[in-house]
Amino acid sequence: MFVQVIEGRVSDREGLRRQMEKWMTDLRPGATGFLGSTAGVTEDGKGIAFARFESAAAAKANSERPEQGAWWNETAKCYEGDVTFADSEDTETVLGGGSNDAGFVQIMRGTADRDQLHAMDAAFAQVAGSWRPDFIGVLRVWTGPDRWTDVNYFTSEAEARAGEKAEPPPELAGQMAQYEQLMAGVEFIDLEDPWLY
Repeated sequence: MFVQVIEGRVSDREGLRRQMEKWMTDLRPGATGFLGSTAGVTEDGKGIAFARFESAAAAKANSERPEQGAWWNETAKCYEGDVTFADSEDTETVLGGGSNDAGFVQIMRGTADRDQLHAMDAAFAQVAGSWRPDFIGVLRVWTGPDRWTDVNYFTSEAEARAGEKAEPPPELAGQMAQYEQLMAGVEFIDLEDPWLY
């Protein structure tokens, strides 16, 4: 799977939402290899979107369509300042991956040893259903050898906040210190009203 991450400061939230909807109705039918997208704007105006395609070639073919260029020219007006793009084919999913049923999405960014992170994923997967039923799954995008961005999907923000306070099961106790160390340098971006396509 190929993922493009698009970020920028949003000046017209409703305009951006309309453009996203317009893409789905007008451009989506001709976008071969498009798998879906997760997007939204934080309370303080940070816009972020994750567009998923089957491959980099499919994404490139889409970006070269004239109608895509025209759409982006209009969409860019919803931002102030520069918009950044990051591409990656180095992606993976945890548990159920992304879900259009999510009521809340939290993005996390950090650096970690891959093997260490995968060991934590495996341990969490063993207890996730009983400990964190609010947690649907993760789309992880690697943007460097040790730099990751997780898109975490939850049933709702209220359930996610309650889940954060739940005591971890005993079988995870040994890894909690390691987990807390990993989380120390992580950036969090909350999408309280995620746009899921």
